Amino acid sequence: MTAGNKKERNKAGETAIDGKNSQHEARDGVEIGLNAAIVALERNEPMILTVVSNGETQAANDHQHGRQYGLPFGRFEPLTHHTMEMGVRGFVEEQTGLKFGYIEQLYTFGDRGRVVPRVDGEMHVVSIGYLALTRMGEHNPVSAQWRSWYLAFPWEDWRQGTPEIIQQEIVPRLLEWAKTTRAKSRGGPVDPLDRVNICFGGGGVGWDDEKVLDRYELLYEAGLVYEAQRDGRRAAAEIKDPPWLGEPMILDHRRILATAMSRMRAKIKYRPVIFDLMPASFTLLQLQQSAEAVSGNLLHKQNFRRLVEQGGLVVATGKMSSETGGRPAKLYRFRKEVLLERRTAGIRVRR
Repeated sequence: MTAGNKKERNKAGETAIDGKNSQHEARDGVEIGLNAAIVALERNEPMILTVVSNGETQAANDHQHGRQYGLPFGRFEPLTHHTMEMGVRGFVEEQTGLKFGYIEQLYTFGDRGRVVPRVDGEMHVVSIGYLALTRMGEHNPVSAQWRSWYLAFPWEDWRQGTPEIIQQEIVPRLLEWAKTTRAKSRGGPVDPLDRVNICFGGGGVGWDDEKVLDRYELLYEAGLVYEAQRDGRRAAAEIKDPPWLGEPMILDHRRILATAMSRMRAKIKYRPVIFDLMPASFTLLQLQQSAEAVSGNLLHKQNFRRLVEQGGLVVATGKMSSETGGRPAKLYRFRKEVLLERRTAGIRVRR
């Protein structure tokens, strides 16, 4: 290949990627990243593994909110990682010392705002999100911290009844936003007020525990979550007294976590993934409390036990537990044979 042809090849490649005049800038303009939402349970609380912002990301040390947390993140290195899943497992173990079992791909996140500063310029990061499950205590993470996912989404926990934050802060502000948006718009596929009712269970619609992502995106669009303020959304700029709606996260990591929560809440209803969070043996009460923790809803005790036993999901171990504080309770284990017997085998968590 002649020097002239090589020059033409580089120029064509640069134009195809981002139209810049530097091959280095063109190559480094987009980066493939991997994010992991790693879930475990501790004392009936759904926990997410988080890392403190390392200074490369937006709002790393915000003066109002202090340190901000994010999900474990790493670059995809094609020459090192045979697959993206292996890449996720590798960088999580390297960063935190944690190993996990179940993992599945969530979604690809590549919005325009996903820009990370580098020494030689800004980098647009397209990230592949993953949901991973592990058991608390199997591996103690280093340089990372387990935090309840309800710290970021306090309106999602209904185990003590309707969260006050919904009635006191969220719904009144969203209704005002819907009224203003309706007045400014010329109509759309879904009325703003209907969106509020669909997401937050108003107007007789009822609460849907799986709409975690829909609720967060509505709050972001209305400018009510901190990330909307940080990103300079017009709706947020018009709010004089922004509310405190949960702990923010770096970049769009709270959106990634909302996606993981939605997937997890849906999946436990038709796949036995809840058992990936459970110890080898457990009582039915422990299983119920775990399902309640993930779904954010309280369940009817007798109905839950009947459905679990009739569904063939568990089998008694023949041993008893004295950790309940009362009478000894039977210990059970997950019956793995159910995976071969039918395609859907989940925990019914409807209230």
